[in-house]
Amino acid sequence: DPRNPAVIADNVGDNVGDVAGMGADLFESYVGSIIATMALGAGLAAQGDSAKELVMLPMYLAAMGIVASIIGKYAVRAKKEKEVHGALFKGLLASSFIFVGLAYFLIDRLELHFITRHGLEVHSDQVFLSVLTGLVLGVLIGKVTEFYTSEHRSPTQSIAKQSQSGSATNLIFGLAVGMGSTWATVVLIALCLMLSFSFAGLYGISIAAVGMLATLGLSLGVDAYGPVADNAGGIAQMAGCAPAVRKRTDALDAVGNTTAAIGKGFAIGSAALTALALFQNYVDIVARTIGKPVELNLLTPEVIAGLMIGSMLPYLFSSLTMLAVGRAANRMVEEVRRQFKEIPGLLEGKALPDSQRCVRISTKASIREMVVPGLLAVIVPVAVGAFWSYSALGGLIVGTLSSGLVMAIFMANAGGAWDNAKKYIEGGMHGGKGSVSHMAAVVGDTVGDPFKDTAGPALNILIKLICIVSVVAAPILFR
Repeated sequence: DPRNPAVIADNVGDNVGDVAGMGADLFESYVGSIIATMALGAGLAAQGDSAKELVMLPMYLAAMGIVASIIGKYAVRAKKEKEVHGALFKGLLASSFIFVGLAYFLIDRLELHFITRHGLEVHSDQVFLSVLTGLVLGVLIGKVTEFYTSEHRSPTQSIAKQSQSGSATNLIFGLAVGMGSTWATVVLIALCLMLSFSFAGLYGISIAAVGMLATLGLSLGVDAYGPVADNAGGIAQMAGCAPAVRKRTDALDAVGNTTAAIGKGFAIGSAALTALALFQNYVDIVARTIGKPVELNLLTPEVIAGLMIGSMLPYLFSSLTMLAVGRAANRMVEEVRRQFKEIPGLLEGKALPDSQRCVRISTKASIREMVVPGLLAVIVPVAVGAFWSYSALGGLIVGTLSSGLVMAIFMANAGGAWDNAKKYIEGGMHGGKGSVSHMAAVVGDTVGDPFKDTAGPALNILIKLICIVSVVAAPILFR
């Protein structure tokens, strides 16, 4: 509604969160995977005869991924709303196939050869298979995410159906869908870890993360499509366009919710692979610092204690971020009510709202409220390492990774499913707009927003930040 001063803040927030924010998240994974692979390659170079190639390979692959993404975008073509999702996926597949061809040509020419820490002799074909495994993982995570969040699939439609009974059943089914969606993605990531490790050891896992993110240029464009379509619908509504226009933008927005969820799936999967590579870097640095091999034994109380603390961190972190959203939303509501009360003619549409104040509330709150969660991610690993031991810190890293991975998948998929359940009802199902079902679905969507747009994506950052801080601090903490 053009009279509501918070609407512009919502439009700005879509761009900040789902374009710039997810872009920063995926870019961090992109750079993190490259750096982690280069560090592992430098360590392995002494055990083989491919020193420079192992260090430079992730950079070469990233460059080829950029070229593949540029070419792949020309495959994105659609004439009707129903063809949009297929067109976006077609572009992703096209860039992936182009990248596979370029990667095979490059790795074959480099004639790689090295021996892993576990005695496995690795050649070029095994490294290529690791890259291919990571790329396939990204595509499969996208399809799993689509199944659980698309308005045309049964999980989302079951949430919409249960909305006929009210908000409680909507929330129960949304939580259940989000929780149930974790198994497929986790199994895929586990299979990728095992396969890439069997091909090329820990270097294989790390280079698989590079392969998964190589076509980031296009996958990030697919992710950004969501908020663009969402804002187009908002503009159509505010401008008083014909109902047919809003109907088209709603159809595009529903696809956008799914593509945004796919982008979050990419971020989660890549965070897991990157974090594992960074964890190996941590173990290597600790071993060099203390002058002996490092073994993290699960029978050791220190490791178990660190594991438990690490498993708790994603829950505490999510609590802090969601409470921050709640406090900021409360201030926003108070400001909107104040303007309706104090600006003459605003409710009648004869005066303009002060949208800048609402934008300012969100901006200031987002910066201020992230201080404590940000400090948590930095202080906890340093404190555990300084006042406890490297074993406890190792357990903390693994606990944060295992707990945070599952929770991030759950939150991203539950939020996307709630959003598209609302869109499904707005399309005319179960009473359509204004019905009891719609009001219940709006409640679910409101809960889902901090799930999929705040806490879920932030967990990816938490996982990688815990690893990076541990790697950087280890030489100082354990010397």
